[in-house]
Amino acid sequence: MIDESLLRRAIDLAAEARESGNPPFGSLLVAADGTILVEERNSTVTDGDISAHPELKLARWAARELDPETAAATTMYTSCQPCGMCTGAIERSGLGRVVFALSNDQLLDLKPGGGFPPVPQEGPALLDEARVPVEGYY
Repeated sequence: MIDESLLRRAIDLAAEARESGNPPFGSLLVAADGTILVEERNSTVTDGDISAHPELKLARWAARELDPETAAATTMYTSCQPCGMCTGAIERSGLGRVVFALSNDQLLDLKPGGGFPPVPQEGPALLDEARVPVEGYY
């Protein structure tokens, strides 16, 4: 079930981020009982930190402050669908679910010139060497 009042709060946080000179994104993390645990706004400009997305800040907070069972029972409400960086952090932090207002495709329609150009990647390579520090860790 989507709680529209909590999603509207995320949109309000996005407006606050924009008013402070940052990109317009906001998020909040809600406990199973509906209690707002923490709110965040994008602060990439004012913090001079390209990773200061509200979703990432909430995921980091949850991983640090919540036990796995509590984290799994939370819901993140966010003004826009999390980017790949934030999605990875959300998955690793063990949050229960995410509810978003704008999809990434809808966001791209609102951005002049679309998104960022892809960075070329090459690999895999050196499998025998690269597997040594990883093998047996998981």
